Amino acid sequence: MPTSAPTFCEQYLKALEEGGAALFAGAGLSIPSGFVDWKTLLAGVVADLKLDPQTEDFVAVAQYHVNEQAGRGRINQILIEEFTRDARPSRNHQILARLPIETIWTTNYDTLIEDAFRAEYKRVDVKHRQDQLALSLPRRDLTLYKMHGDASSPAEAVLTKEDYETYHQTRRLFSYQLQGDLVSKTFLFLGFSFSDPNIDYVLGRIRGLMGQNRREHYCIMKTLDKPKGKGKALADYEYNRRRQELRIGDLKRYGIQAVMISEYSEITTILEALSRRVHRKNVFVSGSAHDYEPLGQARVEGLSRALGRAIIERGYKLTSGFGKGVGGWVILAAMEALYRDARGRVDERLTLRPFPQDPPEGMSRAAMWTRYREEMISQAGAAVFITGNKVHDGGVIAGDGCYEEFQIAKANGRAPIPVGSTGHVAAQIWQEVYDDVATFYPEQTAAARSALQILNEPAATDAAIVDAVFKLIDLSGRTS
Repeated sequence: MPTSAPTFCEQYLKALEEGGAALFAGAGLSIPSGFVDWKTLLAGVVADLKLDPQTEDFVAVAQYHVNEQAGRGRINQILIEEFTRDARPSRNHQILARLPIETIWTTNYDTLIEDAFRAEYKRVDVKHRQDQLALSLPRRDLTLYKMHGDASSPAEAVLTKEDYETYHQTRRLFSYQLQGDLVSKTFLFLGFSFSDPNIDYVLGRIRGLMGQNRREHYCIMKTLDKPKGKGKALADYEYNRRRQELRIGDLKRYGIQAVMISEYSEITTILEALSRRVHRKNVFVSGSAHDYEPLGQARVEGLSRALGRAIIERGYKLTSGFGKGVGGWVILAAMEALYRDARGRVDERLTLRPFPQDPPEGMSRAAMWTRYREEMISQAGAAVFITGNKVHDGGVIAGDGCYEEFQIAKANGRAPIPVGSTGHVAAQIWQEVYDDVATFYPEQTAAARSALQILNEPAATDAAIVDAVFKLIDLSGRTS
């Protein structure tokens, strides 16, 4: 019986939090970015060989072509033309790049995975040849094993039947490394239909490597769409459905549990839920103030300090960009709470990011600050907004940076928690969230509305406001 999405999320989330999660990416991960599947890739070769276009054994097709041509020059050119063209990482790539995954294996030849992680300013150590396994990139965030090679070296790519048959001789070190990872990490297989032409080779290698020393792994698989009416289409559906059921049962031999979805868009939903939950203990606080009305400076300071203390005392991590007034008070209280706890470590519980002032050549300060905000907020599960104003031309205006941080949080599916009673941009954000609370807290709408009402009540105590903030953080963790 397949595993439910909530059960998978709980188990994989635990692996993410403990540093034991890995990903195995198949061709399906790259297709939304415009790359083709094997059927399309080798369509011309199939036609030249006068074979059935519906064939599924494309590994054999590639071998037949090499046999006929006495070489693989044309196939190498196909790989270069297809997998070195410009393409952008998909939304799923972007979400994966923000997860604390340190190991990814892939059979893909393209560069979308490394492109996505580098866009998040992460250092990627790419391994697509055996000699690269002996070297390590210092301070790497991700090790990417391209076990079938890379489009930049098409002559070395694993593609033909002979390549698979001699894999253990030509790439045995990849097999040894994969064996260790399969035993020590929890894998998510993503982008595999498990009818891909090379998947049987991959699964056979995995079973041979794992033996009885295996962990539980997961794959996401789409259920088949039942056609309307009867006849051949329905008969084909019943046949393929039964075949899928048998495949799901067979995957359990390899310790792989299937997670069924009805639409491919659900993959993005699941990944976003994992991203929210793995970062849920990290709270980003946004706020700057030159004008402290309507609550007054003493009240805003007391509230900011109460929030900073609570973030640490309740076991959360604080991320802040040193917003004027508010940011400093939150940070100071958080540090005081940490110093009172002998077990507290500043580097593990505080991420303090003062905004850089001098942008690199070719980048404006505004663009640099936007990138900085995106980097901070992508690593947080919730964003708290307090006040939000600044001085401009001698007058006080709304803090556009604070509002931009709200937009970034919203775009990344992070829970916005505006303390509306502090006024200014926080009040504006509060109104937007309250008017559309079902979008921000879809499965906890009534409870979220109640907590938001407290955040907009000037007479509410600091303790009540802090409790409401953490209530919303908890609710956001349950929306997945």
